Amino acid sequence: METLTPEPGKSSPPLDHHHHSKHDGAALKDSTEAEVTKISLMRALVESRDPSSKEVDDLMIRRFLRARDLDVDKASTMFLKYLKWKHSFVPNCSVSPSEISDDLAQEKMYVQGVDKKGRPITVAFAAKHFQNKNGLDAFKRYVVFALEKLCSRMPAGEEKFLAIADIKGWGYANSDLRGYLGALTILQDYHPERLGKLFIVHAPYMFMKVWKLIYPFIDDNTKKKIVFVETKKLKSTLLEEIDESQLPEIYGGQLALVPIQDS
Repeated sequence: METLTPEPGKSSPPLDHHHHSKHDGAALKDSTEAEVTKISLMRALVESRDPSSKEVDDLMIRRFLRARDLDVDKASTMFLKYLKWKHSFVPNCSVSPSEISDDLAQEKMYVQGVDKKGRPITVAFAAKHFQNKNGLDAFKRYVVFALEKLCSRMPAGEEKFLAIADIKGWGYANSDLRGYLGALTILQDYHPERLGKLFIVHAPYMFMKVWKLIYPFIDDNTKKKIVFVETKKLKSTLLEEIDESQLPEIYGGQLALVPIQDS
């Protein structure tokens, strides 16, 4: 992997030199000293390679650093790859519902409430997902749309969401390995450090065969956040993270689910 270094004549900006006020206070307040230094180093480096990096706040830089254990070179490579992907795959900066009408019509993702840490909660129903007849890119756009919606619901200072993947009723007709891996790539490579926790509920035996194929592609940071929930302990497990007033009705809580496009 090439080592990234700023162009000659460009030195790292001093630590108090920041381009944005958007979130910097929050980023620097919760950051370790090492992170503050590395945010600054990484910013100088990526801005020398891609000037559009200037638009990005320190919280985003920090998420990429954390995803690569504060290795500035690796995080910068990952971040520049993300920018390139975003410019080509999401040229209008966001995905419009008209581009993904088939996926939205399946009503397979819902959002409502927040967990005890203030993270927005999303529920995805695997049995409502079928391989997209418009091809893999349409489904990937749907995933981008859903992640944008979730991020827009995060309160100030919160960067993560909690997800419940409900596999009830899933069968081979729903099995879309390329779609699942595409979604995983978008989450891990382009929205790092966004997933706070993933509860997998009602997973049938058949699904575990597909899970074994996906598991090797999940990075170690993400693996730590995934919990398979026993059906008989479903409500009690979810209540550890989510107050009853914020828990979906279908799991014994008090909130009705809202389709993600209406959230």
